[in-house]
Amino acid sequence: MRKLPLAAAMAIGLAFAPAAFAAEPLVEFDMMTWPEVKQALADGKTTALIYTGGIEQRGPQVVNGLHNFIVKKLVKEIALKLGNAIAMPVLGFTPNNASPDLPGTIGLTNDILGVVLERIAEQTIANGFKNVVLAGDHGGGQGAGADNVYAAVAKKLDDKYAAKGVHVYYCDACYKGAHDAYDQYLIKQGLPASSHAGLADTSEALYWQGNENWVRKDKLATAVGDPVVDGKVVVGPNSPKNGIAGDARGSKPEYGKVREDMKIDIAVKQIQSWIPPKK
Repeated sequence: MRKLPLAAAMAIGLAFAPAAFAAEPLVEFDMMTWPEVKQALADGKTTALIYTGGIEQRGPQVVNGLHNFIVKKLVKEIALKLGNAIAMPVLGFTPNNASPDLPGTIGLTNDILGVVLERIAEQTIANGFKNVVLAGDHGGGQGAGADNVYAAVAKKLDDKYAAKGVHVYYCDACYKGAHDAYDQYLIKQGLPASSHAGLADTSEALYWQGNENWVRKDKLATAVGDPVVDGKVVVGPNSPKNGIAGDARGSKPEYGKVREDMKIDIAVKQIQSWIPPKK
């Protein structure tokens, strides 16, 4: 039997390749060229998603950059599901405070974040986007009242640009709404209450990490910290002081998938309540 040349065999193989190899829509601003951005805007992708992450210690078992790594994947999925949005580059620093006891955190102040968010949002508008959505994966800067930097910046800029047909929104569902929904999921499953670096965060890392080493699996068997009771961390005299709030020992990728699906669905619903999808 005569063998086909390698090039011919490859061509035949590609011809019968599954549809999964079809090109995915470009939705990441930093992975696009300027003509591609211009075309996307002309095609109606005029909503920009400005998402923040953060650098902070995540216990002995999870890497400090988890917020940023997850957010880059998460905001892309949200943009793809919306269909009319572009994911802007992730802002990797948010309000927090470093500590020599648990070295792993690099934080901004609320004032600095406010200035940076405002500048990035206005630059995004200058590029031609008509809707800008601010959201964060870390709680810093998303407090109540005057402590909510995202809400303040969104209101300031919306007041400034609304008359020009440009709007700026704060997607609080991305953080608080998703966290509240997942807490209820944990209760229904009989899983331990979780907060910082606990089961939720660690499962999320396991789900997204792929071939990366975001979770030190050899540390999971001892990944238990201060208990979380009625949503509050209880620090007792025998606290392990390891940066974990809750119990991460039972973390699984499938629990992480549930959390990510919640984050995406809740965010998409809130954004579409402001900016209906194109029919």
